[in-house]
Amino acid sequence: MGLTHIRTPKNFVLEERLERYGAVIEQQPERYRGRWAEACWPLDDAHGTPAAGTGPERPGAFASVHLDLGCGKGSYLIARAQQEPSTLFIGMDTEPICIAYSAQYVTEAQLANAVILPRGAASAPAIFAEGELTGISLNFPTPYPKSRHAERRLSHIDHLLRYRALLAPGGTVTLRTDSAPLFEYSIPQFEAAGYQLQWTSRDVRSEHPGIPETEYERRTVGRGATIFGICATPGSMPSEERIQAARAAEQSLVAYLPEDLGSLSYVPIGMEGAVTNLRNRERKGRRRIP
Repeated sequence: MGLTHIRTPKNFVLEERLERYGAVIEQQPERYRGRWAEACWPLDDAHGTPAAGTGPERPGAFASVHLDLGCGKGSYLIARAQQEPSTLFIGMDTEPICIAYSAQYVTEAQLANAVILPRGAASAPAIFAEGELTGISLNFPTPYPKSRHAERRLSHIDHLLRYRALLAPGGTVTLRTDSAPLFEYSIPQFEAAGYQLQWTSRDVRSEHPGIPETEYERRTVGRGATIFGICATPGSMPSEERIQAARAAEQSLVAYLPEDLGSLSYVPIGMEGAVTNLRNRERKGRRRIP
């Protein structure tokens, strides 16, 4: 969800918020593995009577399940849930403040098709069964520019390989980022993981205006950011040689910066220090080191 600092009001008490909006926070999500669509279907009365189904194929269940991985404060999750009431939207994040805010906003929006999980990407296989998800959104994930942190990127090949098993046939993974280096790095990672690119964009807001904005996105666009995006679906499983080649590829995002740093009109959040150091080195006539 990016690296911007989350500001909280003076009267914000994390524990109190988590308790107040705990009804939409699932603390033991592993127990619902393989049955999210049925288990979260809303009840229509105080006695627990199931509401009417979505159709003859799946009575008493959501038609599909979508994961917003790194949901932040939930603005994207809520907008999608409002647009698609027959889909269950699950927001996952590891930041407690994000969990508190997203749960609050889901509750205030009175959404019956959204739930928040305090978990990270590595736990996804223990939470979702094979083929359970119709889509995974990666909205402005932390880029982790240093090569030694590359495996933490949600678009690293090892994460992309994990997502494959969780997706239903035709399911998609959609990445959006304000980081051009992360975008350039991620395309070959998707390809090496055996995904078929449905679309790539260097200006998502213009080319895909129907995608809801996140709070982070609004802030960065206001600072001059362009939004990059990738949407892909799993194809044939790649060979082990291709997987290893992607792991061995250049992992420092510094290597994906343009040669002419003066052409940068926007420096992605999280790379300000690296860009400053490179510009200082160039002024002193030193060679760039990724």
